[in-house]
Amino acid sequence: MTPPVDDALVLRLRAGEAQALAEFIEARRRPLLAFIERNLSASLRRKVEPQDILQETAVSALNALAHTDLSQRDPFGWLCQIAEQRIIDLHRKFFGSQKRDAGREEALDAPAGGSGQRLLIDLLIASLTSPSMAVVRDERQRLLMEAMAALPEESRTALRLRYVENLPSKEIAARLGKSDGAVRVLLTRTLSRLQQLLGPDAAP
Repeated sequence: MTPPVDDALVLRLRAGEAQALAEFIEARRRPLLAFIERNLSASLRRKVEPQDILQETAVSALNALAHTDLSQRDPFGWLCQIAEQRIIDLHRKFFGSQKRDAGREEALDAPAGGSGQRLLIDLLIASLTSPSMAVVRDERQRLLMEAMAALPEESRTALRLRYVENLPSKEIAARLGKSDGAVRVLLTRTLSRLQQLLGPDAAP
């Protein structure tokens, strides 16, 4: 069992203390590694080790700490988001755009959803692979990225596995410990929620 993190440590971390960040990461090393391992695809696991991603997550967190407001955020959730983004960046680095393009083409062939959902898929893939919101210029993509950050971890993971790594729903179900049908429902509901955020302007 992971030992509880001292409240004083969290307060120091939220105050922007680098040493507190190092101590927090060490205290939550096991659950953070478990999060990384759950989100690593088999193909990416052959390229990098979870420990390497953990180390890179720590470096990225340290660089971001000075300009990150953690007063209303869970520090562990923040670290998980950094790790998740690092995994996406590494997948992009090693496997390029081929799988994302395949995922986009398959999504465009789907009969349901219409042109609005097609644009949503394009924006979704872009939001999942953009290194930072700072480089996002399209307002709809910015809104989508904000909505993605607010989604439950399971929903973000399902979207990433489906539209970035182009995994079939059966493999996603195995990863998430759900049935194939449950994953399809999860993806449909999440896409609908995101499409509602974009509103009628989502359709070209």
